[in-house]
Amino acid sequence: MPTTTKTAQIPEGVTGRHRRIPVGKISFRQTFRALRHRNYRLFFYGQLVSLIGSWMEQTAMSWLVYQITGSKLLLGVVAAFGSAPMMFFSLWGGSLADRYPKRTILICTQTAQMLPSFLLALVAWQGLATPWLLVLIAGVNGVAMGFDMPTRQAFTVEMTSREDLLNAISLNSSIFNGARVIGPSLAGLVIGSLGTATCFLINGFSYIAVIIGLLMMRLPPHVPLAPEVAARNSVFSGLTYVLHHRRVRTILALLGIVGIFGWSYSVLMPAFAREVFHLGANGYGILLSASGVGALIGALTVATAGHAFPQRTIALGGVWFFAGALLGFSLTTNFYLALVFLTLAGFGLLLFFSTSNTVLQTIVPDEMRGRVMGVWGLVFGGMIPLGSLEAGSLASWLGAPIALAFGAVVCAIAGLVALIVIRRREAEVAETVESESG
Repeated sequence: MPTTTKTAQIPEGVTGRHRRIPVGKISFRQTFRALRHRNYRLFFYGQLVSLIGSWMEQTAMSWLVYQITGSKLLLGVVAAFGSAPMMFFSLWGGSLADRYPKRTILICTQTAQMLPSFLLALVAWQGLATPWLLVLIAGVNGVAMGFDMPTRQAFTVEMTSREDLLNAISLNSSIFNGARVIGPSLAGLVIGSLGTATCFLINGFSYIAVIIGLLMMRLPPHVPLAPEVAARNSVFSGLTYVLHHRRVRTILALLGIVGIFGWSYSVLMPAFAREVFHLGANGYGILLSASGVGALIGALTVATAGHAFPQRTIALGGVWFFAGALLGFSLTTNFYLALVFLTLAGFGLLLFFSTSNTVLQTIVPDEMRGRVMGVWGLVFGGMIPLGSLEAGSLASWLGAPIALAFGAVVCAIAGLVALIVIRRREAEVAETVESESG
């Protein structure tokens, strides 16, 4: 039986838009409430299968590059080229998401991501894989992601409701990080027994689950934008909107900094596995899975209790929690202690990413959501290649531990600056209200 969720109206002055959010006691019965929506259930289970395959492929790709070259810098280069196209295509993707049926776009993008996986499997099996060929294939996949990511983000509210958006985004994060636990571990086993090519092949087939789920959805007819709205639907209109709204700017700026200097820690895991902890493919998979366990716990925590705490507290607390754990990981040489720190780091990072994504989607107009999420994709796409290059270059120069410690400190400072900016904005709003009432 579907659960009934109590909601409360949130004043426009708090969020920039009238909206409702769930309220009431913390209850595990509310953890999966977004699954009461049939369309979201189809999306949820399809994504779970696909993301396990994606994490297997990402793990195998990094391992194959490091196995071929032994270069930390090339680890960063391949990761950068796999996500850099999002910087250039996410704005177009967001614009298309506001203009055309999102399901149709997603079917096309999922198919476009499936084909490079099969190609990777072929070249790996034939022994034709070279670093620059892997870079090229990763780049093609990145182009598809540039259109896929903003559309998928903006589609979430259409599969659920505004009241269940935080829960749905948290559940999205839970399957992403649940797959992050399972995928690398499976990849480590598969690489050791069947080779990297098998991981790429499994990922290719996993996209079929998403495509089937999308085709099975029951959606209302697509309503085109009104002519006057469509006329303003330029590729860069989302960027203009973001630049003129301080709260949105603050969220995206913090997302970019944490992404560049923090999220990139996963790029250096092969180097930590081999050089710091002296492990093989299985140990590498365990390291990645540890942060995934923490993120999964964080996602379920937000899904269950996120409505009971101020979103600012969750987001900024997550940044500082992540920064402290990442710093601890960078300083330890004990494998088991490293797993604890990675679990805590994954927990903190998820609190920030999930909450900031929800806030961003709920404070923008419905007709702008695709384009604003396109800017989100631009930042996300930019932070991965920039962070990968920053981490790879600094690790080559000073070593992987120092590179991660530096990133952790930057993230902590960025969270503090964001808090100062937020409090200054609130003080200005309070002064304005007081002067108008006086």
